[in-house]
Amino acid sequence: MSSDRKMRLGAFLMAGGHHIAAWRHPQAHAQAGVDIDHFIELARIAERGKFDMLFVEDAAAIRERNPEMASQAARSTAFEPLSLLAALAVNTSHIGLVATASTTYNEPYGLSRTFASLDQLSGGRAGWNLVTSASELEAENFASSGLRPHSERYERAEEFADAALALWDGVDDGAYFPDGGAQFADRARLHPVHRRGKHFTVEGLLESPRSAQGRPIMVQAGASDVGKELAARTADVVFAASQTLAEAQAYYADVKSRLAKYGRKPDDIKIMPGISPIVGATEAEAKAKYRVLQELIPDAVGVALLASYLSIQDLSAYPLDGPLPDMPQTNLIQSRQQLIIDLGKRENLSIRELARHFAGARGHWQVAGTPAQIADAMEERFSEGAADGFNVMAPLFPSGLEEFVAHVVPELRRRGLFREDYEGRTLRQNLGLGALIKR
Repeated sequence: MSSDRKMRLGAFLMAGGHHIAAWRHPQAHAQAGVDIDHFIELARIAERGKFDMLFVEDAAAIRERNPEMASQAARSTAFEPLSLLAALAVNTSHIGLVATASTTYNEPYGLSRTFASLDQLSGGRAGWNLVTSASELEAENFASSGLRPHSERYERAEEFADAALALWDGVDDGAYFPDGGAQFADRARLHPVHRRGKHFTVEGLLESPRSAQGRPIMVQAGASDVGKELAARTADVVFAASQTLAEAQAYYADVKSRLAKYGRKPDDIKIMPGISPIVGATEAEAKAKYRVLQELIPDAVGVALLASYLSIQDLSAYPLDGPLPDMPQTNLIQSRQQLIIDLGKRENLSIRELARHFAGARGHWQVAGTPAQIADAMEERFSEGAADGFNVMAPLFPSGLEEFVAHVVPELRRRGLFREDYEGRTLRQNLGLGALIKR
């Protein structure tokens, strides 16, 4: 690893916090999901900390169909991500703006146009987290598509990604407003798209000049074999979930090893696992903060959340203090399902214990400690071939993000691991990605 390599940081935003019971905390802002001032505050905290990006996830359905979850979890009110990021674009100047959008419930031309507009609005700071959507609740809102098999979802995603890239690359730099010319557009720099595939038809051009960073950053989060292959071919950033150093190293090496066949170098893609940090002046204080949040989780909510990620209807038929039963593979979130199963077996956790642990960060890495301890943990994964950076998932907003920026970021800087200031104005520049190559 290069000694001058810098860690990349994303701020994963989620209403009042990533912990499932964050809204019940005494410091919580229960209406945070639809309070634009709250999100502007979070964006400015992250930008003050010189984070590379903000990230907002999405699901095109109400999340809490389970009655217990609906009454006890605050994930059912939220802004549509691209609308939110457009508002944040005009309240920030450097930080990247990444939103999730599904290839199963969108069409290439419309989605490419929207992200191109966000890229223009923000001066070249937009990014698209491509997902295929594995939720049956989402499928019920799109009867014409339905929940497709895993392999078909990725087949569609491959074609969608190619169409989006073709549209963004269909306009060269300087195609519009050519210097000193008598024409509004230079036709030699416009390359209309003519694609007729199995899933999509795309004809023509986007009505947008090329952005300051060329095109939106491509982000992926798939952990299945086909998902990792799509990431290796198309992604600039990969979000991941790993519990142990060994798991993170294996995932990192696997994705990076796939790049050469596409003419790409290891540094062409940044792998950023999720981390949920709980910062305290002492380790005891940090762990006490964690216990406070954990004690706010009703068992029924934790178990219902666990069941939703295991893609089964109900775990209540099994003893809560017994082990997780054998789980059949489903058509849904296969990678996260396996992570949960592996965690339960490795730690010998009961369903109750596994549910409470999982509810903290939905399977992502949780670290409670002093700024130095959290920096130690991050530095180990960064230096030992497990991460290029991290997607920071504060359990409680805004305090969790404020504490990370105020105490962990300076510690990372002291060690020479993180920037003092932004290197450029675009997301591509600040991620340290090489020259853009049209695909």
